[in-house]
Amino acid sequence: MDVFSGSLVQSNSFIKLQSSPSSFPAPMLLGNKGERLTRNNPYSCSCKRKTRAHSSPNLHSPSETTFEVTGVKSDFSSKEINWPSPTDDIPFWKKDFPPWDMSPLVSVNLDHHDPNPMHIIHVTAEMAPIAKVGGLGDVVTGLARACLTRGHNVDIMLPLYECIPKHQINKLIRITSYESYHDGKWVATDAYRGVVSGIPVIFLEPSNHFFKGSYVYGGSYNELEAYLFFSRACLEWMQVTGTQPDIIHVHEWQAGALPLLYWDMYHHLSVKKPRIVLTIHNLEHYGECRNRTLFEDQYGDTPSMWDFFLYLVASWDSKEQLSRCGLDGPIYATVDKALDDRTIGHNPERLSLLKGGIVYSNAVVTVSPTYLKETLCSGWLASTLIRHRDKYYGILNGIDTVMWNPSSDIFLPAMFDAQKTDGKKTCKRYVQTGLGLPSDKVPLVVCITRLVAQKGLHLIHHAIKRVEQLGGQMIVLGKAPDVRVESEFEGLAKLVMHARHNQGPSIRIMLIYSEELSHMLYAAADMVLVPSLYEPCGLAQMIAMRYGTIPIVRKTGGLADTVFDMDDQANIDKANGFVFDGIDEGSLNWALDRAFSHYTQKPEEWNDITRKVMQIDNSWHNTAGKYVDVYNSVRVCQ
Repeated sequence: MDVFSGSLVQSNSFIKLQSSPSSFPAPMLLGNKGERLTRNNPYSCSCKRKTRAHSSPNLHSPSETTFEVTGVKSDFSSKEINWPSPTDDIPFWKKDFPPWDMSPLVSVNLDHHDPNPMHIIHVTAEMAPIAKVGGLGDVVTGLARACLTRGHNVDIMLPLYECIPKHQINKLIRITSYESYHDGKWVATDAYRGVVSGIPVIFLEPSNHFFKGSYVYGGSYNELEAYLFFSRACLEWMQVTGTQPDIIHVHEWQAGALPLLYWDMYHHLSVKKPRIVLTIHNLEHYGECRNRTLFEDQYGDTPSMWDFFLYLVASWDSKEQLSRCGLDGPIYATVDKALDDRTIGHNPERLSLLKGGIVYSNAVVTVSPTYLKETLCSGWLASTLIRHRDKYYGILNGIDTVMWNPSSDIFLPAMFDAQKTDGKKTCKRYVQTGLGLPSDKVPLVVCITRLVAQKGLHLIHHAIKRVEQLGGQMIVLGKAPDVRVESEFEGLAKLVMHARHNQGPSIRIMLIYSEELSHMLYAAADMVLVPSLYEPCGLAQMIAMRYGTIPIVRKTGGLADTVFDMDDQANIDKANGFVFDGIDEGSLNWALDRAFSHYTQKPEEWNDITRKVMQIDNSWHNTAGKYVDVYNSVRVCQ
């Protein structure tokens, strides 16, 4: 069945048509601590929630759609530095920093203004810096900003997580109160509009328990159900407000149900114009969704009592998972739609929101050309991607060069650029001093990553020992979502701490997440290690080069597209790092040994390559142009 023209419209019991009255209440302001404040009385916190749908004001006046990233002229003159100590009551990365408002840095770049500008809405679970867990948040912010600079009208739709620091949102006001369907009920939902890092954002806040908690992920609610709700609530908001973007750009499995909801429901209502683009950031996360099993189909006409018991156990928690957002789950339980191929014949079978998103989207993008090739050759979704190869693109991610800029980075004790690199030496000494490392002129290696299997945990563990053997220093910064991995690295950190008291190794293991410290480490390091077993794109290697730090990477995915070996004579013009192929310790040793040899034996050449990598353009500018080409290939021209 052609999902774009012949799809079944969902049951009317799951559709709620709402009028949009012309009246609109006075906007509500949200204070820095999350309290709702009326415009007339900024100290009042007793406003009543509006549960009626309202027409939304136009989110973009002509003056609000003019954005551009402009250069920042930095003063590299020497300033007094308060040198930190590891015994400070407040760690140096937790001290107060000046506000970083990127809004003035964004305006239309007339030299790169695209013809026929579009309205693009990103639907995402993450956005840097306010709701960032991994690279997804960086990508969404960077791509949105780049498209703004090209003259497009861009919004990001994001859950209003309870943990979001509200003081980082400018001009936050409530713009719409409406209801969106979930599990047989219509849930009162507020939509807010704000500006984050110069980018317009629409935040959705349901009145139920979804998105409550201290972290973006891992709350007490069912995450899959919460993102099913969010996907529908985004479309419901568009219908209630009459918003008709050219492109709805959905990211990862969390928004994977939106293409299904759009083509099988809202496109048959009033939201006619948009076309859907899906970006796959990591195929490891596919959004398992249980399907409501049909007892007769599973067990036939003469089931045993044991069969009936197994059916009740299997379906008790699963029979309504997809249908809770208003979709009829069994319709999608086919190989050509959303059925997880690995569960065919199992009880119960599973659906994959990511697979459904692939099938139902007009275009699908993954985050590097090499990862595209890898996903077509391996993994259970390869057959689905091959069937939809004509709409599948590999576009290398960029980095946000406004957010990651050593010449204007507020977290650095000293700023620098490719022409004036002295500030980098100051950053290295600052970090060494703050962490109690000797301020020796030895190579400093950093590894900034989530501590998960994909990132090559055994290689990170080995690198710690190898760097010590080579006489260098190493800092690992990252959190482990798996308690077993966390425990393993905690044990390693305790050994390192014990050795420190005995004048031991120059190793620091920081089992934390810190945006501020990550900026400092990229600036301080001589080398960054990215030994991933697979890496769809990877941003660490590109951010590191922006700060004059040389990458040591395993050749896979986007790492293979961005880092070229210093000793590869065939790519000598592109040479910018050290690359190894294997997943064994010997392969890693080969790369580390060569990097240390270059650093110690060829200092002038090392300085040259440091300046060279800082000038490589890994920005979103070129990458955004490729996304715009994809958008134009599917948009409805009027």
